[in-house]
Amino acid sequence: MSTLTGRVEVQGRSVSEQAASRVVAEIERMIISGELLPGQQIRQETMAERLGVSRLPIREGLRQLTSEGLVRHVHNVGYAVARLEKSEFDQIYLMRAALEKEVLLSLPVFDDAALAEVKDLAVEIAAAADSEDYLMMRMRNREFHFSMFDRSSLQLIVSELRRLWTLAMPYHAVYLYDPEGRARVVREHDEMIAALSVGDNEQLVNLMNAHRTGGEASTSLMLRAGGVTPLAH
Repeated sequence: MSTLTGRVEVQGRSVSEQAASRVVAEIERMIISGELLPGQQIRQETMAERLGVSRLPIREGLRQLTSEGLVRHVHNVGYAVARLEKSEFDQIYLMRAALEKEVLLSLPVFDDAALAEVKDLAVEIAAAADSEDYLMMRMRNREFHFSMFDRSSLQLIVSELRRLWTLAMPYHAVYLYDPEGRARVVREHDEMIAALSVGDNEQLVNLMNAHRTGGEASTSLMLRAGGVTPLAH
């Protein structure tokens, strides 16, 4: 399984299918990390050389990413990372609100090991916030939330949430440049852990709604202004 994307490698597939799957996972990782920015062209020759594969799995991988909305294809131009319009971003957050509620309400009571995993990620996020490591903070933030989501039995919904998060990830850095924004993220994570520790899933939904709204508001403002904030590495 890819540590960033959560895509699962399936045994028994052809070599070409496995190569295309690896291409998909790697390009998705580049999008999530900000190595590939919204609107940036993806050149098949360059990507094939970088990943050590032929152009066939590159094309197959790009077609799959296009079907998922992460990449867009323009005739006679080629493939590029999808650039969200404000209306699209708003729809992503509308869907996230509906789906995350169902997933969080379905969570089982976490045992000590599960809680420890969530808490460890929260500690790493707080450390990244203190050191102003924005990329690490964004990566661990995603892992923090999916360490909860992935324990839901509603795995089809979780898979769709992963796609929605990936679409929005390149835009998430904007509010982390503000010290208060970073402090708010850390504080709200601690509040979520407290609710999770006592199995209060309804409170967890309320906290997640407030948590999501903070990031949505700042990023929506940036998109309304027509800009994409460069991502810090």
